[in-house]
Amino acid sequence: MIVRRTPRAATAKFWQEFRAFAFKGNVVDLAVAVIIGGAFGKIISSFVEDLVMPLVNPLIPGGDWRALTIGSGVKIGNFLGAVVDFLVVAWVLFLAVRLILVRKSPEPDTPPEPTTEERLVMAIERLNDHLDRSETMR
Repeated sequence: MIVRRTPRAATAKFWQEFRAFAFKGNVVDLAVAVIIGGAFGKIISSFVEDLVMPLVNPLIPGGDWRALTIGSGVKIGNFLGAVVDFLVVAWVLFLAVRLILVRKSPEPDTPPEPTTEERLVMAIERLNDHLDRSETMR
């Protein structure tokens, strides 16, 4: 005898599995991080385009170097501009993250847990001390 699932039961199970996946804490946290990251990326891009690049462009010889082409339409200037933009964005992002990490309060140093071998050595030392004390009392 062959047992077949009805399409309605399979669909309900599919949506139940999808809800369980989509609304896990990790997925929601990831979605929030992506949205905030996109907004932060816009801030960094604006900083680079509106503040940094106007200061960098005069330092690069050739005037409008982003319009430079090779042959019949190979936009080498556009590509080089994208590379420069990337490097400046990466540098600004590095500085921002570094500033955040430096300002973050340091966590108190907690000593690491002793290994099993270290605990055995300490136990043997305590046992030896105890035996030494009991021998001197006799």
